[in-house]
Amino acid sequence: MRALLPAPALLGLVLLLGGPVLVPQGFVPQGFVQQAFAQQAPGAPAPGSPSVQGGAPELGVGRGRMPDGMPPNTTEPQRPTGVATEPPPRAASPTPSTLSREPPAPFTDRGQPDAEELELQKALQRGVLQGRVSIPDARAGKLIQPAGREWRDFHNVTLAWVGGIAVGGMVLLLAFFYLSKGRIPVEGGMAGRTMQRFNAAERANHWMVASSFIVLGLTGLNLTFGRHVFLPLLGPEAFYLTAIWGKILHNFIAFPFTLGLVLMFLFWVRDNIPNRRDIAWIKAGGGLVGHGHPKAERFNAGQKMVFWVTVGGGALVSISGYLLIFPFWGPLTIGDMQIAHIVHSLLSVLMIAAMIAHIYIGSIGMEGAYDAMGSGEVDIAWARQHHGYWVEEEMARARKDVGLPTGGRVQGAD
Repeated sequence: MRALLPAPALLGLVLLLGGPVLVPQGFVPQGFVQQAFAQQAPGAPAPGSPSVQGGAPELGVGRGRMPDGMPPNTTEPQRPTGVATEPPPRAASPTPSTLSREPPAPFTDRGQPDAEELELQKALQRGVLQGRVSIPDARAGKLIQPAGREWRDFHNVTLAWVGGIAVGGMVLLLAFFYLSKGRIPVEGGMAGRTMQRFNAAERANHWMVASSFIVLGLTGLNLTFGRHVFLPLLGPEAFYLTAIWGKILHNFIAFPFTLGLVLMFLFWVRDNIPNRRDIAWIKAGGGLVGHGHPKAERFNAGQKMVFWVTVGGGALVSISGYLLIFPFWGPLTIGDMQIAHIVHSLLSVLMIAAMIAHIYIGSIGMEGAYDAMGSGEVDIAWARQHHGYWVEEEMARARKDVGLPTGGRVQGAD
């Protein structure tokens, strides 16, 4: 049977019949089994081909060779399938000298600003943080103004220090002056004869300005120091009533104060123009220091300074105060209101310090000084000591009015 049928035909017959077959060793030639299975599995590699080879090329984009004119899907060089690849180089293990000694970054953001906070800081560095509102006043949409922090620091810290040093320092200075020098007396005593220094209109206007200034000063100081001084003493409820009524008085008393400043300017501006005689009065210390009393006109250099501080400073205080009572006139902004408050408060505390000195001299500091604004009549001896030039001018005017010859004397004037 071996002679009649070739080996391939014999094996195919056995497979068709489905029975087992015994093949002696060396009977099946080399490559015979592979050839037989290759005939049953279409697409299998031909006998003698390499054991690993690429699949059959396919047509289409990204499959096999790209058509002409079409760009590749990747810029990386293509490696044919079946070619052995070299393993990637291993990174050198770090040596102890190259190891980082810095501690690892923490896995928490505690204490670090978040994104919203960083954006807010950038917005504040650029200026005002503005929102959107539906009401006609667009200024109400201003959410945060960086300059407001500076104004708050001024009100809570700077103003308190300036006011405390100015007012408290003046009180301590006057107390030291009174204890060391005492009350300034009239040398030789009072003469017992008087002359008119201020008329009724001048005195009425003076007391209107003085009383309104005292109310404005006390209520204004309460706004600055009340929380630290009066709140612990009065308690919250009493301090609230004091503060709210003080604010109302502060706003309404400003009107008679302003009117009094205008009338004061009209009454006394002619007699308060500085001149050379004021320099001599200042060099002599005004009779407050040293010995002797320099002659002066109706108002000496010290009184002229008080006049211009009252009129000039009072005008600025009034204007800035009205801007705060009636805020946002025209194009004025919140920044303008803060500037008005700074001007108003600084000038106010400085004026309060100056008026404390003026009140001291006009009351307990100098003998006979209060009569000028009390009754309007001052003793001639007091007038000659402190306002010698003014007494001479008044005597010359009196002689002219009564028709006395030059060198004559009015009765009681000597």
